[in-house]
Amino acid sequence: MTRKIRSATAVAVGLGLALVATGCAGGSDDGGSGGGGSSDGKATVTVWENASPGPGAEFWKSAAAAYHKLHPNVTIKIQYVQNEDFDGKLQTALNSNSAPDVFLQRGGGKMQAMVDAGQIQALNLTDTDKTNVGPAAIAGDSIDGKVYAMPLDTAPEGIYYSKDLFKQAGIAAPPTTMDELKADVAKLKAINVSPIAVGAKDAWPAAHWYYNFALRECSQDTMNKAAKSLKFDDPCWTKAGDDLSTFLKVSPFQKGFLTASAQQGAGSSAGLLANHKAAMELMGNWDPGVIGSLTPDQKPLPDLGWFPFPAVPGGQGDPSAMMGGSGGYSLSKNAPKEALQFLQWLVTKEQQEAYAKAFFTIPVNKEAQGVVTDTYNISALQAFNKAAYSMQFLDTMYGQNVGNAMNTAVVNLLAGKGTSADIVKDTNSAAEKG
Repeated sequence: MTRKIRSATAVAVGLGLALVATGCAGGSDDGGSGGGGSSDGKATVTVWENASPGPGAEFWKSAAAAYHKLHPNVTIKIQYVQNEDFDGKLQTALNSNSAPDVFLQRGGGKMQAMVDAGQIQALNLTDTDKTNVGPAAIAGDSIDGKVYAMPLDTAPEGIYYSKDLFKQAGIAAPPTTMDELKADVAKLKAINVSPIAVGAKDAWPAAHWYYNFALRECSQDTMNKAAKSLKFDDPCWTKAGDDLSTFLKVSPFQKGFLTASAQQGAGSSAGLLANHKAAMELMGNWDPGVIGSLTPDQKPLPDLGWFPFPAVPGGQGDPSAMMGGSGGYSLSKNAPKEALQFLQWLVTKEQQEAYAKAFFTIPVNKEAQGVVTDTYNISALQAFNKAAYSMQFLDTMYGQNVGNAMNTAVVNLLAGKGTSADIVKDTNSAAEKG
């Protein structure tokens, strides 16, 4: 599910690449990618991307020209595919053995299906590549220890909050445990502010609370195995629902949250935070752009802060683990070695710096993260850099059918129409039906 705001700017943030003509290709000579370069030493690399016409598309064109200037024997051919058409066209191309060499990777269940069908290559990353990208981002694009997409940016999920409202409520620092978060909920209620906004009408924003409790309760191995087996029998899945039920007892969400949208208008969850009617919202890193578009002056919220999802006592998951996707690109099975070399170039310091500056996002390359200046993004990247691993959003990781069933069951729990056991039952049932 695409969660980024539908404005031209945010689509560019999430889907485009800002690249400059300086720098050189990273990695080894052969890259281990296989594929077939031409016998005359020249190669053409086709790239499918879905940046809306505008800055993102222009940067892709600039990238192709810049790389060709650095490597005259390599031609990068960029093809824009509209986002809504992308998945269908890509699947048709993969099935007919006419796929592009490089393409945007959604990850999760979609990537698993491509791996199972032998349609994409495992990337033989060099030590330099691994340093440029970092372990947490690599983990998010890996299956069974093999990397199947090159991460280019990261979208760590966490809780955005109003520093001013926290100060008014006497909250000295963001909470690090669930007990502290519950205490802060009470303090915010005391100043007549909705502690946490959530747009449960859209289902997935509410389900993300369950996702993050599962991230804390379930081990990385358990969550990864579920992506293959689509069986959710480990007790941690029920425990995550129990955690959410317990949290609901302090009534942390705004009045009417079940019928509120996430991103549309002043009454949405983002709008409530934008107008200081609520103090917090759990969301991915596209949220500041949404919030900024909903403030009275339609400018960024000046007191916006960020903190990671709090720790849950006794959980099997690493307490530093992050929920959130990364923007990555895969290689089709017949892509030449030059395709991997192009991806290796995209994660070098200079390219990542330009990308971050132009699109206000977080580059995976730590050496490029000095260009990130917004305090909320600095907090997010610091947490991400400390993370033992990252996990894709669960409705991406486990596929649309399973994900939708999980999301609906979570909303039912929030509405008092279901239990944590029902979340597991309904998710398993959807998996069995395929």
